[in-house]
Amino acid sequence: MLANVPYVLTYDKTAAAAAMRDSEIILQWSGTRDMLREAFAGCPALRWIHSRYAGVDSYLFPELVNSDVVLTNARGVYSPSLGEFVLAAILYFAKDVPRLRREQAAGRWAPFAMEMISGRTVGIVGYGDIGRATASRAHAMGMRVLATKRHPPVQPDSLVERYYRPDELHALLAECDYVVVAAPLTPETQHMIADAEFAAMKPTAVLINVGRGPVVDTDALVRALESKRIKGAGLDVVDPEPLPAGHPLYGMENVLLSPHCADQIAGWKDDAMRFFLEQYARFTKGEPLLNVVDKRLGY
Repeated sequence: MLANVPYVLTYDKTAAAAAMRDSEIILQWSGTRDMLREAFAGCPALRWIHSRYAGVDSYLFPELVNSDVVLTNARGVYSPSLGEFVLAAILYFAKDVPRLRREQAAGRWAPFAMEMISGRTVGIVGYGDIGRATASRAHAMGMRVLATKRHPPVQPDSLVERYYRPDELHALLAECDYVVVAAPLTPETQHMIADAEFAAMKPTAVLINVGRGPVVDTDALVRALESKRIKGAGLDVVDPEPLPAGHPLYGMENVLLSPHCADQIAGWKDDAMRFFLEQYARFTKGEPLLNVVDKRLGY
């Protein structure tokens, strides 16, 4: 993996803590929070932790947050595939794929009116890298793009017609035919989308979550879907994960459910490793690392 660089690969907490006392870097590939926390405590020389994942909320234990150790993530590595999943979910509902499959299975030739997505409005809740990947694809299909962002950019993004502050979320929701949740999970964003937010949406709206499961209140989502308060939902992430057997979301025809694998395309792990190696090259040269996480904000 790293020529002439000693490294340790382990899933055992005790072995990790023993082997990494002199380590300056931890690559958090697939270990647990507890494993990382124990290794962190045993690595006095540690300077940098890199997460294979974009979401780092589960790793932000107090000792790390309050330390000088730099935390980076894989933001941007998986964004194109997630942007494609969003587009697939939009088309799934616009073209009423469930109805097509029902009629085909029944052997019926029953034409019906389909919707165009060109001219429709997509709202992106949390306009980061995933949001922009989504916006570029939606814009190419002729869709109108709105977005929420804590600090709108000084230089406007040509893909976005208008930015909304977090406290203007309901105004955005009321405008949208498709609502794409791409926000990180923080104390502020947990259950950001709940009963009041579903009430603010159009009854013809579709919610698509490619961010973090707990940003959407699952019980509220089920209520909105069962009561037809919204048209449907496309979900790559849910809360809890995995969904327990018998959960209502499994049986809903107005739900497109992906088991958190929309970004698991061919070579996705290679892409993640290549990004880490690029980061490592920066680290060894003393260059600024990319994707530095604000540990207190959580992203």
